[in-house]
Amino acid sequence: MNIQNIIDTFYTKLYAFAPKLVSGFLVLIIGLYISSIVAKQVKKSLLKSKIDDELALFLSKILKVLLQVTVIISSLSILGVKTSSFIAILGSAGLAIGLALQGSLSNLAGGVLILILKPFTLGNLIEYSGITGTVESIDIFTTKIKTADNKLVIIPNGPLANGIVINYSAKETRRNEWIFSIGYSDDIEKAKQLILADLQANEKIHSDPEPFIAVHQLADNSVNIVARAWSNSSDLWPVYFQTLENLKKSFDKEGISIPFPQRDVHIHNHQS
Repeated sequence: MNIQNIIDTFYTKLYAFAPKLVSGFLVLIIGLYISSIVAKQVKKSLLKSKIDDELALFLSKILKVLLQVTVIISSLSILGVKTSSFIAILGSAGLAIGLALQGSLSNLAGGVLILILKPFTLGNLIEYSGITGTVESIDIFTTKIKTADNKLVIIPNGPLANGIVINYSAKETRRNEWIFSIGYSDDIEKAKQLILADLQANEKIHSDPEPFIAVHQLADNSVNIVARAWSNSSDLWPVYFQTLENLKKSFDKEGISIPFPQRDVHIHNHQS
């Protein structure tokens, strides 16, 4: 009789619990299916927008996980499980993980900011903390740049997003500056005319704004003349080095000296 009573009680409770079990199971299956569809649609929409592909994939994954967790909690609630305790446990676990991964979360937030605000993009030449290179990839946690001597530098996105970054590729044009030293006995106007003629002869140098040339400094051993000229950012260094070489040849040809440091020594012979 005791066994029969137990069996009868079991079936009675099973019949009473069956609707909740079926409902919870259906909510779980349908909810997970809808979560996947919503995440895919959001990903497609983000990929079609101007948001970076890496960020679009990351956001869609985060959304999918959040929806799945919500569905699971809803299913447990239908089954009669007290989800308040479960949510509290998840919150505590999230806080503990967040404290343990402060650096990684900072890099994650920095990566999201960089991908959204776009202070630089792939292929840009940037300088950060004394390191200059071309941006090769922007990931969620790190940014990789390649230096001029082909070194790969991996920079955490947290400090990068909050630091001072110089983007040399942000503008289409840039200005070059040269300092040319001539002797005190040389003709200043002649030297300025030679510099101007060389700058105007270079097709890569812009005529608007026109080159600027002036006496910059009366130094100990030389008269320093500053020259400034604009060109496309991609032509900056070729223009710089080519101008240095051309002006050295022009100065030599026209007899304008490029002085080196020197001192006059006077010897006094004192006879006792």
